[in-house]
Amino acid sequence: MPFYEIEGMKESNSKTNPKVRAKSVAGEFMKVGIVTKPEGEGPPLHMHPNEEQFTLILDGKLHYILGEEDKIVERGDLIHIPRYTDHRSRAIDGEATFFTVKFPAGTGELDEDYNMAQGAEEAEKKYPGTSA
Repeated sequence: MPFYEIEGMKESNSKTNPKVRAKSVAGEFMKVGIVTKPEGEGPPLHMHPNEEQFTLILDGKLHYILGEEDKIVERGDLIHIPRYTDHRSRAIDGEATFFTVKFPAGTGELDEDYNMAQGAEEAEKKYPGTSA
């Protein structure tokens, strides 16, 4: 059985926002990542038609939009993101790190099933760090 050390995991910057860093690994059916977002950074509102996702906040706080919900999540919170559900998050009050699991594994790239959602620009106005 494979064991992974976080320091040895493949690291990359997000294709949807290069300021976001991720370490990831893919198994046969799932892919996982440890993602770090600098304050205020993240991809626009999007959805995954082919992936289900769970995210566990490890450190920091994020302003999260998930479907019709808009809330602050922090260390210890677990978020379920079903397929086709519009979502996005932004770190607030400093950097935030989370562990995420997506199914299926696909190519292993965390950004693989990214699809910009309608209303992405409007969603940014809900982020507390914008003046829009």
